[in-house]
Amino acid sequence: MTTISKVAERAGVSRTTVSHVLNHADRVSPHLRERVLAAVEELGYSPNPQAQSLRTGRTNIVALLIPDILNPFYTELVKTAQVELEAIGLDTMIFNSDVPGGHPQEHNREYLRQIRNKRVDGLIVGNFALHRMHDVLFKLDMPTVFIGDLPNQAVDNVKADDFGGGAAMGRYLVGKGHRRIAHVTGPSYFSEAMARADGFEQGTADGGAPSDPTLRYEGTYLAPSGEQAVDWLVENHRGKMPSAIFFANYLMANAGLARLYDHGLSVPGDIAVASFGNQPEMRYARPTLTRVGVAPSALAHRASIMLIERLNGTYSGDPRSEILQCELLALDSA
Repeated sequence: MTTISKVAERAGVSRTTVSHVLNHADRVSPHLRERVLAAVEELGYSPNPQAQSLRTGRTNIVALLIPDILNPFYTELVKTAQVELEAIGLDTMIFNSDVPGGHPQEHNREYLRQIRNKRVDGLIVGNFALHRMHDVLFKLDMPTVFIGDLPNQAVDNVKADDFGGGAAMGRYLVGKGHRRIAHVTGPSYFSEAMARADGFEQGTADGGAPSDPTLRYEGTYLAPSGEQAVDWLVENHRGKMPSAIFFANYLMANAGLARLYDHGLSVPGDIAVASFGNQPEMRYARPTLTRVGVAPSALAHRASIMLIERLNGTYSGDPRSEILQCELLALDSA
């Protein structure tokens, strides 16, 4: 087995110099660095991660706690964070709290125990993963970034401008001539969902078309409720259908599009459709979905940078809170 001592002997340097090259390259001259790296390559040396952890007190692992691994939003979020963190030598460990399964708090208590025991260097939390458990963030003794609406200021957080995005879409649809607009919200117990809903209704009111409460349907953020919302709309408003419908997220909008087709309604001919969200796969829906939101990759990128700044010590101040502005894409569906 190749050891650090064999690398040092081959390169003609001390073990300390080899360690500096592998862990603190800035402390070694370029000439020595080349010699050591050549020896590492020639001998096929790979540092022992357990030994490195004991020596440095770091595991080089970041945990990602997300609420629903099947939701494409979190798939993109995890992918982006993993790429960003791996670029500086950090591995990722993913924990899925399975909010749709109905037992997130049970899962999270166990996951947080594992996260503490595995001594990860940092943590990124995807909004609903810690629903009604935000105070645990005060007890985490590690750099942490929360993605979403954080009701306390326990840790750094970054979120989309849900209210502003909703308002922009409300103004847009009214500006396109729509006056009766159905509104499929997210769950009322999620603050982000209510911010989107409040923003949308403020936007329609600003445009001169106040929302009609009889056209508002509370969804779950899951695909079946998009279908159910369309069924409800057709059943209750068949004689006087709205001219547009706004879904609070992509999963409901995608399912709603399919259900409108099942009912023989064309988009946007019979009814216009718009959605909150800006995931990459939304570009494959037909007609292309008019939408407003922040790409999950943008949120993950900013969260990763904030965490890295904590880990490398370039920022050590009070918890930060940042809001990313939404982008409205006016496409074929509305």
